[in-house]
Amino acid sequence: MESKSVQNEWSSGVWAHLTAVRERSPLVQCITNFVSMDLVANTLLSAGASPAMVHSVVEIPDFTPHIHALCVNVGTLTPDWLPSMKAAAELASNLGKPWVLDPAAVSCSGFRLKACLELVELKPTVIKGNGSEIIALSSASPGQTKGADSSHESTDAIEAAKSLAESSGAIVAVSGAVDIVTDGKKVIGVHNGTKMMQKITATGCSLAGLIAAFLAIDPLRALEATVSAMSVFGIAGELGEAMAKGPGSLRMHLIDSLYGLDETTVLNLVNITRLG
Repeated sequence: MESKSVQNEWSSGVWAHLTAVRERSPLVQCITNFVSMDLVANTLLSAGASPAMVHSVVEIPDFTPHIHALCVNVGTLTPDWLPSMKAAAELASNLGKPWVLDPAAVSCSGFRLKACLELVELKPTVIKGNGSEIIALSSASPGQTKGADSSHESTDAIEAAKSLAESSGAIVAVSGAVDIVTDGKKVIGVHNGTKMMQKITATGCSLAGLIAAFLAIDPLRALEATVSAMSVFGIAGELGEAMAKGPGSLRMHLIDSLYGLDETTVLNLVNITRLG
């Protein structure tokens, strides 16, 4: 168990990050999949950020220099979209803007795996995936996954996450029953969240967008910003589930809870531990 003082430090940091997002409303460009666009945008708006679902390669040179962070999700990847993703990622990296890669269902095809490996070379600040995705990307070999669902627990992927963090230079975040965040050395566990969130499509994609927003307001402490985003999203899910009758109403209550989070609730519900 973490000491009370360490837990309080994490809690106050989470609240400080959320407050900063609300005050500064960072502009987050999301090149994400068709399934997730609505929930990603509404998650960012509810948290206080400003989403921009700009994905045309023609607009990247004019638009991307003005963003505060970028989120790239390959969930419905096509050859037409890949140049946009790479152009935006390269521009963000060159301009020192944080960006998040969500390698959704990375091992379902050779095309997708190759695309994700090429995106990793463009130096994402954070790589966020489920256990199966992080294991597949770390080992860089096609395997079997259930689409964008995970057949591995997040804790199964700790060593793969550490290896990927070291080889890529990115913070690696693994979503699961316990969310894992690592820089290749430190391993942090975020114990917030609810299992029912897995029954709503695009919650993982939305989390990646939220991480980008938190990175935008604290880019020099990417690990801490990522941990805060994961905890906030998990807390909103816990509060939402308490009011929900099922996944459909949880989706609504998740957004409402994220919008309404207050300091007392955050400080009381944050559950973060050092795992390694």
